Amino acid sequence: MTSHPRDTPQFYLTAPSPCPYLQGQEERKVFTHLVGRRARDLNEILTQGGFRRSQTIAYRPACETCRACISVRVVVDDFQPSASQRRILTRNDDLVGAPEPNRPSSEQYALFRRYLDARHGDGGMIDMTVLDYAMMVEDSHVDTHLVAYRRHGPDTAITGRGAGPARAFCLTDVLSDGLSMVYSFYDPEEAGRSPGTFMILDHIRRARAMGLPYLYLGYWVDGSRKMDYKARFRPQERLMGQGWVRAE
Repeated sequence: MTSHPRDTPQFYLTAPSPCPYLQGQEERKVFTHLVGRRARDLNEILTQGGFRRSQTIAYRPACETCRACISVRVVVDDFQPSASQRRILTRNDDLVGAPEPNRPSSEQYALFRRYLDARHGDGGMIDMTVLDYAMMVEDSHVDTHLVAYRRHGPDTAITGRGAGPARAFCLTDVLSDGLSMVYSFYDPEEAGRSPGTFMILDHIRRARAMGLPYLYLGYWVDGSRKMDYKARFRPQERLMGQGWVRAE
């Protein structure tokens, strides 16, 4: 019997299932496990090659008849917010984001549930239990953390942290060439602030402050209204057959 070392990645292909983004299409994914001593290095290589991380799984689309899913990353140093994005920054200037360890809490899960029920009631994550959520946050062998967004408090100028209930969270991976936004969610009562856009703008600022050239946003799907927002953060690079191609 042939055995494989734990650090040697093995890739698998899922069965076809209905595409959540494009009606009438089927999706398949190729995936591998991010475990062992090389998990961090493997996550770096795969993210740069168009994979996304979910817990200890790295995956990317492998659909037979469609190539609509395109990995995108923002070119941090060249990005300048548009007029509407500047208004969103102003609208949220009472919030401050601070990194926290990737440990689940009841506060996080309560906000996560409210977000799913209000924004993604028909999505694939709607049935996630508190245990499922805990695994999503802490089941990781790579450099990851949560960014918690709270209102400015009396000690914010000293601590760099907000106070009071969290308004939003983002699970973020730190790579050698950028930040990767794994999953974000927010209080649905704050939707008028455009918190999803604000968190992306804040992560662009964070990557720039850390000297990292890219912010990875996952997949942009041409023709999907759910993914249209990712095209608004330019200049960006899109992973095509010939490699990463810049889009102004």
